[in-house]
Amino acid sequence: MKYTNLLYLLFFGTLFSCGTKPQSNQAKVNERPNILFIMSDDHAYQAISAYDKTLTTTPNIDRIANEGIKFNNACVTNSICSPSRAVILTGKHSHINGKTDNNFPFNRDNVTFPQIFQKEGYQTAMFGKLHFGNNPKGFDQFKILIGQGHYYNPTFITKEEGKKTYPGYVTDIVTDMTLDWLEKERDKEKPFMLMYLHKAPHREWLPKAKHYQEYTKKTFKEPSTLFDDYAGRGTAAHTAEMNILKHMNWAGDSKLYPETMEALGIPEGSHWDYDAFNKERDRMTEEQKKQWDAVYQPVNEEFKKNYASMDKKDLMKWRYQRYMQDYLGTIASVDENVGRVLDYLDDNDLADNTLVVYTSDQGFYLGEHGWFDKRFAYNESFKTPLLIRWPNKIKAGITNEEMVQNLDFAQTFLAAAGIAAPNDMQGESLMPLLTGNDAEWDRDAVYYHYYEYPSIHMVKRHYAIITKEYKLIHYYYDVDEWELFDRKKDPNELRNVYDDPAYAATVTQLKKDLADLRVKYKDSSEIDQRLLNMYLESKYAKNR
Repeated sequence: MKYTNLLYLLFFGTLFSCGTKPQSNQAKVNERPNILFIMSDDHAYQAISAYDKTLTTTPNIDRIANEGIKFNNACVTNSICSPSRAVILTGKHSHINGKTDNNFPFNRDNVTFPQIFQKEGYQTAMFGKLHFGNNPKGFDQFKILIGQGHYYNPTFITKEEGKKTYPGYVTDIVTDMTLDWLEKERDKEKPFMLMYLHKAPHREWLPKAKHYQEYTKKTFKEPSTLFDDYAGRGTAAHTAEMNILKHMNWAGDSKLYPETMEALGIPEGSHWDYDAFNKERDRMTEEQKKQWDAVYQPVNEEFKKNYASMDKKDLMKWRYQRYMQDYLGTIASVDENVGRVLDYLDDNDLADNTLVVYTSDQGFYLGEHGWFDKRFAYNESFKTPLLIRWPNKIKAGITNEEMVQNLDFAQTFLAAAGIAAPNDMQGESLMPLLTGNDAEWDRDAVYYHYYEYPSIHMVKRHYAIITKEYKLIHYYYDVDEWELFDRKKDPNELRNVYDDPAYAATVTQLKKDLADLRVKYKDSSEIDQRLLNMYLESKYAKNR
């Protein structure tokens, strides 16, 4: 930063010495880029056609990749919603910012990057899903969903009016709010930092009418590991409760009506079966319910007709298709609405000086290993989409393979704006990678730590070191097990080679590197987590 300031002094000193009138302070302010941060919830990279054309097409999200950079090894530090958002806002790992799981409180003493932008003269706004706290710091304007929010006729917490319910579909509403702010509230004399945050495609996946009318008629390719038996993995993979057949809810997830389940003798399941479905349905208007029933009632009738002849494999296949139809249907709305915002930037001469980011708070399983949800350090949940466009700064249509994390976002945005980042942020600015100076990037491994166990989905606590070539995972707390995956030879992560003599030297080196990363990021030892363990156990006991 000192070097940058020195360049500015030399530049303006030269202008003065040549008798040239320097730019006004306002002109310099307007040169700073706008930041548009677009994030969806649980949007798997596999469900973006810039990454994978197997499942769906996302032409508008792909525009960001086509006109900018696509990161193929972007990942998270902790694959669960609220902790990921806290990492993004603070530029600090979960154990430092305090938000280790969806229940553990966020330390309100944390300084977030929007606060810094606001202090430095940016106009700031947030619309959509924050998922923790009702009064986000550092925003001139905000309208945020309460908790997880709802797909239909959602209620928002607004800065001026308190709680307010908006009629319509949530993805459209969040976009309307964003465009309305850009058009009517944006101060054209200031650069802006705008967070545009979607609820979709979060569970229980309720698409907009036109999309469920379309997507319930589609059939999707099954992943090769849909029927994975976890033979090459440890206890954690065998005991996780994320299987599409065994652990998805029949009502909320597969959209079976209670009367269908009763007629077929299907038990309620472990949690949420009737409750989540009815809470969402009760928010619909009579017209919305009528549209819904016109599509999903025939789905139920067809299932009732075939159920008696279906074995477990048939049921798994059926549930996978139902999952994809609804999940990808919600993403269709996200893609359309991202296109609306990109079009607005283009039509209002904002595109050239706006850094646009599209990402998700983490990855998600779309049937790989038979799973849904996230949490593991395995690829589908650990990796996240990351697409960045910044015309005249980022070369269009490039890809990058470096190990980057959501930990890096705050420092990247600050660096792009020429603002010094606090010394206690733990990420690294992506600016060298965005501007083609890859030689300045020296990270060769990232650190991951998941805490929320025992809890829903029962994914055991673990931490890991991941490089481009290898992934070493340590499961602790109620087990002491290690997994090593060769990411090049085994991209589906089916064979744990931790005990393979051919990898002994790799294990030794990675363990040393992992210990160094835990020191670097100031992570605690397992023994030091006694209070956290007690908290999680008591919370889980109440909710189980």
